[in-house]
Amino acid sequence: MLDPHQLPFSAAVHPQARPAQHLTWDSREAGPDTAFVALPGERMHGNTFIDQAQAAGAPFILTDLDVPGAVRVPDAQAALFAWARAERAHAPLVVGITGSAGKTTAKSYAAAALEALFMPVYNTMPAIACFLIEHGRAGRPLVVEMGIDRPGEMAELMVLVRPDVGVVTTIGPAHLEQLGSVENIAREKGEILAGTRSLVGAQAAASYPGAQSYGFGDVTFRGETLRITPEGARFTFAGVPVFLPHGAPVQAEAAVLALVLAREAGVALPDAAARLRGVHVPGGRYRVHPGRFTVIDDAYNASPVAVQAALDALQTLPGRRISVLGRMLELGPTERELHAEVGQAARQKADVTYGVGAFAAELGERAFATVPELLAALLADLRDGDTVLVKASRGISWTPERRAQEGVGLDVVVQALLQARGDA
Repeated sequence: MLDPHQLPFSAAVHPQARPAQHLTWDSREAGPDTAFVALPGERMHGNTFIDQAQAAGAPFILTDLDVPGAVRVPDAQAALFAWARAERAHAPLVVGITGSAGKTTAKSYAAAALEALFMPVYNTMPAIACFLIEHGRAGRPLVVEMGIDRPGEMAELMVLVRPDVGVVTTIGPAHLEQLGSVENIAREKGEILAGTRSLVGAQAAASYPGAQSYGFGDVTFRGETLRITPEGARFTFAGVPVFLPHGAPVQAEAAVLALVLAREAGVALPDAAARLRGVHVPGGRYRVHPGRFTVIDDAYNASPVAVQAALDALQTLPGRRISVLGRMLELGPTERELHAEVGQAARQKADVTYGVGAFAAELGERAFATVPELLAALLADLRDGDTVLVKASRGISWTPERRAQEGVGLDVVVQALLQARGDA
């Protein structure tokens, strides 16, 4: 329980404040067992939503205001982070994972192997803080996804999370509008390696000479005899056979990381490998939907390195291979060239290439201005036995109309394909 009367900082606790099971900065998630933290936002302060949280029955409100049920402090955000740092100290093992692509996949496999608690998809600093406060004393390992999109953010995260193991999955052009260059990305993300233990994926190894690496090929910790089939990925690690249903090379590399972490934590490798079979990554992250034509839902987000990895996986699969690619966001002044490079790779690795949105012609031989136009052509073209990869950035803050126009948010394409197949 999160007891407002036993906090690692000074606060004026209102008599109506009571213990909670959970903590949130989103007033819509507040409830009888979920307390609310009123934080400053880009547009509005969380104090604006205190009435809403109180009406939902929040056990207490962490705020700088004197209101019923308040845990009153001068700065709610500073108090939240101080509380998180105090609770994190009780965790037996904390693994921090960053990278230009593959973070969520790596997190999911590492957590399964370690039987750890892990961060949900939404991984802002307040979300990470709430996670550490809720689970720091659970007595289980914690796996935290540490994504960044601006200079200095990893340094802030390191103060908060203090991972025992720092992992970089990949390095490539992503969030270039804020970070400026791949070299800056490598430097900023590389701050996670200042932890007690550091590991980098095979693709990222060139950016961190001397760091211990994992994956396949010329790495420190190596999976062996990797085979990719329509059924999934098979390989061995330290003599232990591993099978990942519908897995691709990215999942296999994440599984190697997971097994390295498990072995170092004293977990029996056969048990860890068995748990990896049941990993289900969140929707939109290379989720394979087999059927009369196969749909690969990789539409959650996109960067050049992530699209290249998805295309590599597509190339290993049978049947007519179709890539459906949309715009990648936050790539800065070189975005046209980066889209052209991805499109060239698609033409080499797929049999049919579709592009949509602002850089449609760069991304595919069959180029369409909007998502509805793309869908009409794609659905008319599909055949039994095809394999269709769908990938683009999300443009999550955009209106549906703008997303359709710009060629982002292609989860709607995935849903249309599944509906056309009759199983959605």
